[in-house]
Amino acid sequence: VIYVGERDDYERAHVPGARLMDHMETVRIGADGHRLASNDVLIRAFTKAGAADGVRIVLYGDSPMATGWVNTALIAIGHGDDVSWLDGGIALWQSEHRPVSTTAPQPGAGPLTARPAPDFIVDAAWVRSHLKSPTTRVLDVRSQQEWNNGHLPGATLVLWQDLFADRTTQKFKSPDEIRALLSQAGVAPGQEIVTYCAVGMRASLMYWAARSVGVPAKLYIGSWQDWSHDSENPIVK
Repeated sequence: VIYVGERDDYERAHVPGARLMDHMETVRIGADGHRLASNDVLIRAFTKAGAADGVRIVLYGDSPMATGWVNTALIAIGHGDDVSWLDGGIALWQSEHRPVSTTAPQPGAGPLTARPAPDFIVDAAWVRSHLKSPTTRVLDVRSQQEWNNGHLPGATLVLWQDLFADRTTQKFKSPDEIRALLSQAGVAPGQEIVTYCAVGMRASLMYWAARSVGVPAKLYIGSWQDWSHDSENPIVK
């Protein structure tokens, strides 16, 4: 079990046996913006957090965006099929009077091996070439204000918060409800979605949600930060 969040919150109460992970351990920030760290860095971070070959990984955290990003990092090193989410997180866990701990277990020892990863992360060139594709639906998962300030041509706004049945505990809607949300956004059967936000975190969450209900998806990880910095990329306001 891996808790993605702040140390103070982790030390206050966590699921017994959970290890702490800061999502920034999986981030590389450079001239190209907010990106996943290298595989070597990811392997070290996840090993310390208790991940290992053949071990089921359960993620939860106070920020679904950060947890979504960490989930993306696990997919990138080929361990996406090993991951589950604790739906509702610590808030729902405690409301059901389940046990909590304030003790941190020892760091994990692995071994954790990088595996071939699916081809799910796309760049601006890929997005440009698919903007008018009838088989692709671009989803913008930022806020209404961000959308109003500029968005990709042909994109549809879907608020990431609409994935939750309960925003307080961050309990997800049912698979049928998530599929209905995507359908309302214009995603047709057989269409592949590509998600973007500001720096890839909210988009990671929507990517995971789509894949979890059987909808083909890709993640534009550079997102608006990347797209808006190139004057050749079209923008709609």
